[in-house]
Amino acid sequence: MAEAVNSARGEVSLKIDDVELVLAATMGGLAAVSRALQCKSLIDLWQRLDGVEVEATLAAIEFLAVKGDWAAAIKKIQIKHFAACRIAFTALIAAHLKEDEGNESAAEAPKPKAAKK
Repeated sequence: MAEAVNSARGEVSLKIDDVELVLAATMGGLAAVSRALQCKSLIDLWQRLDGVEVEATLAAIEFLAVKGDWAAAIKKIQIKHFAACRIAFTALIAAHLKEDEGNESAAEAPKPKAAKK
């Protein structure tokens, strides 16, 4: 049976053979992945996840899984699963970026005042 995914929370599903996981990009989980990989920035972390670097992929499965048996998934993961991992990681980040849509007025920078002569 598939694990329930709460898309409002930004959760995404990932299946590694017969192991079904639900991943969520929580701050604690992202911090744990970043710490494990010794990332210097969020951009560094994102590039490693987007590139499905082996160590980054395994760390993300461990620390971002909120449902399912991440240890079983790591035992079964193969190169053929990395495309699905990349799709899941991209969806995780995209889900959080969409939350800011519709708030353009808050993001507008104030216009600079004309210099006095």
